[in-house]
Amino acid sequence: MPSTVLTGAGWCGVPGHAVSERARCSLTVGGVNRRILTLLIALVPVVAFGVLLSAVTVPFVSLGPGPTFDTLGEVDGKEVVDITGTEVKPTSGHLNMTTVSQRDGLTLAQALTLWMSGREQLVPRELVYPPDKSKDEIDEANTADFRNSEANAEYAALSYLKYPRAVTVESVTDPGPSAGKLKEGDAIDAVNGKPVATVDEFQALLKTTKPGDELVLDFRRKDENDPLGTTTVELGTNPDRDYGYLGIGVIDAPWASFKIDFNLANIGGPSAGLMFSLAVVDKLTSGDLNDGKFVAGTGTITGDGEVGSIGGITHKMVGARDAGATVFLVPADNCAEAKSDPQDGLELVKVGTLTEAVDALNAISAGGEPPRC
Repeated sequence: MPSTVLTGAGWCGVPGHAVSERARCSLTVGGVNRRILTLLIALVPVVAFGVLLSAVTVPFVSLGPGPTFDTLGEVDGKEVVDITGTEVKPTSGHLNMTTVSQRDGLTLAQALTLWMSGREQLVPRELVYPPDKSKDEIDEANTADFRNSEANAEYAALSYLKYPRAVTVESVTDPGPSAGKLKEGDAIDAVNGKPVATVDEFQALLKTTKPGDELVLDFRRKDENDPLGTTTVELGTNPDRDYGYLGIGVIDAPWASFKIDFNLANIGGPSAGLMFSLAVVDKLTSGDLNDGKFVAGTGTITGDGEVGSIGGITHKMVGARDAGATVFLVPADNCAEAKSDPQDGLELVKVGTLTEAVDALNAISAGGEPPRC
């Protein structure tokens, strides 16, 4: 019987097919198997690379534009800069502090995606998280810097507004001799009936004491119900000194009877100081420091009002522009870097002190020419 050759959709292995047909089917199946094997082999490096992209982390941290916060506005229903116990002027416009976003634990795919966006900067992780410190230690230090910037912002603003200085309690050790008797922010006016106007005068009196002595302290407190007080403290011992231990830290600082609270959580570092100070000045003066404009900025600040440089200035400028700012206050030492990456529609104003920042905003409001980078 002659063999049958299928010209249509025949099936291999069907009984009754000719021998030649079965051989042909065998060859076809073998070819298909080889092609599948070749494809699988080719896919191995692709799959491996995909796993590499998604699973392997890289020793880099991404830095980019972060959120901005209006120091004249509210966050979570609270005033960012809340002043109680005195008249506060209504404000307009914006005085936004700026931040840098930070992403750690990046996979290779995330790092490549962020880098290709053109908005993010990849830096070696050790520059952000030094290997000799834990992440928790660094986060705690950043939080401490932020709290310190709040205190300096208050002192700088009150100094600018000409409030008189006093021996001010900056910290109270707990447990310690003064715990429960003095509070942070108290102004000490007299020790055992002797007036003290400076920290030097206060320390000179303290050095005449010994452990176990009792000190009578006259103080003022930021409390409308109990603004004046007197307390007696029995001095303790401290191995670092041979005189009595009071258990407080004091500084010479401008003092006012009202309270200033800053209500921003989960923000680290000291660079909000300038914008916090400007918000305090604005709320305690005309309330129109920025002439209703959208002003953003950055900069550390000392208690005496000196504005210091910060990191990530170009990222902060992008964040400010994206938020709608038209004026950006730049620490004088950051001007060269800021000019290297200008943002359309964002006017760069150079400031070196709180006074210069206030004067620059007044100049802008009056249609004048502020100092520029």
